[in-house]
Amino acid sequence: MHSLSSLKDAIRRHEKVLWWLHSAWALLFGILFMWLGAKNFTYLRVAVFHLAFIWVASLFLPVLLGHPRLAPAWAERLRLAINYFSKNFFQQVAFFVLPLYHKSATYPSRNTLFMALLAVSAVLSTLDTVYDDHISKKWHLIGLFLAFNIFASFNVMFPVLFQISNTAGLTLSAALSALVFASLTFRHAGFSGARRYSMSAAGALLVFAVALLGRRFVPPAPLTLASGTFGTALAKGRLEIAEAVGSFAAGSPSRLYFLSAVRAPMGLSEKINHVWYAGGRKVYESRLGSIVGGRAEGYRYWSTVQVPKRAEPVEVEVQVLTQGGQLIGRSRIE
Repeated sequence: MHSLSSLKDAIRRHEKVLWWLHSAWALLFGILFMWLGAKNFTYLRVAVFHLAFIWVASLFLPVLLGHPRLAPAWAERLRLAINYFSKNFFQQVAFFVLPLYHKSATYPSRNTLFMALLAVSAVLSTLDTVYDDHISKKWHLIGLFLAFNIFASFNVMFPVLFQISNTAGLTLSAALSALVFASLTFRHAGFSGARRYSMSAAGALLVFAVALLGRRFVPPAPLTLASGTFGTALAKGRLEIAEAVGSFAAGSPSRLYFLSAVRAPMGLSEKINHVWYAGGRKVYESRLGSIVGGRAEGYRYWSTVQVPKRAEPVEVEVQVLTQGGQLIGRSRIE
């Protein structure tokens, strides 16, 4: 009994150190899920149950902890136990989707902000003391944390598992995350009567609006730009660049063609277009064209523009965008 008591005393004295060691292990475990996410999409199906557990726990745990028959000591133990599962589920989901978004992200670009938020979310889920002492104790923080991870997960899940276009999938993901945040607002914000409903609706609209307005910052996972080629002519009878170029003369007019190849999962259909810039100024935006996934080399789409005569060299850039304005990739030529 004395040795057991000594062990308990040692654990209490070094509790913070032990939690930080556990956080380091959790980070390594998260890296394993990053490798898994880069290799196999199957885990996305399991992520649904992980997120559902966190949502149900976030809704009912505060009510359970406040039950008069539950002693304070046991309530704290129960909170830490539920938090342990929630943290692990959060980190598995966040680290799994991180490489999927990374493959579709363009650096540096507006995509970088979303990737930074996703990385911060993944790391926070491994920091036990931060999650237990700060995030899990405030309903609005856990609500935003959960809403963001649900959006990030389902935004990949809809195109990969259900062949829903990125544009439609992002809207559905935004709506789902908004409903989850609204449910937590309704349950824990402390409002009553009509104010309870109005504040829940306001919270849902706010999350939904932020997700839609910020869609241009979200990489269009799992779409990737396989290649982008400039040329002065298209091959007759074939969708190929006949005369590829790495630069063009600044002193004479030039008609430039751009051929992009976009990879997408089998069965996925998406509309894309090309937006041309010369010297940082937008000069042309092509019509929308449909691409269909499943080709290893990518689905090809082209556009052309007449580059006017200039005395000075100018950089021409073409951005490949989805119908919703998400950046798939870009190519440049001097």
